[in-house]
Amino acid sequence: MAKGDIHTSQRDDGTWQNRAEGNVRASNTSATKAEAQAAGREMAIERGVEHVIHNKDGKIGERNTYPRSRDPRKSKG
Repeated sequence: MAKGDIHTSQRDDGTWQNRAEGNVRASNTSATKAEAQAAGREMAIERGVEHVIHNKDGKIGERNTYPRSRDPRKSKG
């Protein structure tokens, strides 16, 4: 993972957050997962990093690399 990858995850209070890897505090929060994903995707595109989306249980549900040319050719999915 590149430094600064964006992680979208659920907080203890039920809201969703986007946090850049290496940061302690969330960059932004949203009431719904869809809103947080959209904001996280924009952040990842702007920074040219990976967007990692976690499920409610904390496990990784989805990963997207920006720009797509950084994605390894032999990756699953």
